[in-house]
Amino acid sequence: MNIAKSVFSTALVLAGLAWQSLAFAEEAAPTASAAPTAIASPGTEYSKKGADTCLECHDADSDTATFTTAGIFKSKHGQRGDAHSPFGPKGLQCEACHGPGDRHSTQKSKKIQTINSLKANSFYTPAERNAVCLSCHQNRSRNAWHAEAHDRSQLACTDCHKLHVEKDPVLAKKTEPDVCFRCHKSERVDFQKASSHPVRFGLMACSDCHNAHGSGTQAMLKKPTLNQTCYSCHAEKRGPLLWEHAPVTEDCGLCHTSHGSVRPAMLTKSTTSLCQTCHSVAGHPAVPRTGAALPGNGGGGSIFVVAGGCTNCHAQVHGSNHPAGAKLLR
Repeated sequence: MNIAKSVFSTALVLAGLAWQSLAFAEEAAPTASAAPTAIASPGTEYSKKGADTCLECHDADSDTATFTTAGIFKSKHGQRGDAHSPFGPKGLQCEACHGPGDRHSTQKSKKIQTINSLKANSFYTPAERNAVCLSCHQNRSRNAWHAEAHDRSQLACTDCHKLHVEKDPVLAKKTEPDVCFRCHKSERVDFQKASSHPVRFGLMACSDCHNAHGSGTQAMLKKPTLNQTCYSCHAEKRGPLLWEHAPVTEDCGLCHTSHGSVRPAMLTKSTTSLCQTCHSVAGHPAVPRTGAALPGNGGGGSIFVVAGGCTNCHAQVHGSNHPAGAKLLR
């Protein structure tokens, strides 16, 4: 019995040593996943002279000058002193994004697409083009990209961003809306209406409220709810107030449009019609005084609902802190 136990113990020790040796060998040997992966490209090798090879054709006098020497060295992508830039000390320059370009530079044929073009007519899918950008630009603000409308619409980063310019138009407050309006045409119209957010004057941009890279919220808002987004600027409406108007605390969109309206204060309806979507005219003081709650309903009409409508009296429509403000009169 003792001999059997001894043999069994020896076998366990040997098995343990064999397992440790195997584990050590796996750690020491380089794995396929640990090896650096090059960007997928039909080009077989990287060019020997890097960007100098590209600039032999894509120089200031070529038809592609607006996309290369005119701005690339002024942009963040072309900063030689930045370690995170493709043109930094350890970068691959143009080929960091476009992939190995030796075949492209030797064949010099526009008909054969041999590098990773990031333009809309690229032979790469939007997902493959985006993977190039996301290999560097990956952070919390882009975590929801794969769950939002822009990704579902097969948009690529370069559909909105310009990479070879000193200042990307979509990153500037005055020029950003024009980029968004290429697709969101109805919003362009809304911002031209009499009552709207000052986007057309360059005082606001779409990104002040929305996260174009995805947020997992309604309409890709930067804040969890519409109200919290509105409160970023309209803090005085946040409260808490002694007398609160229920629709205000529920959803600003119940009364106001988000982009623009032909009515004052960006209201969805005229004041009186808007109030009466919730409040019945029955029992209102205006009825016994005039015999009618609204103009044109068979009576002489009420002076209390002319022009400003209900807000002629109920001025504190967002809520009141006055002890006698239960009716939002003061």
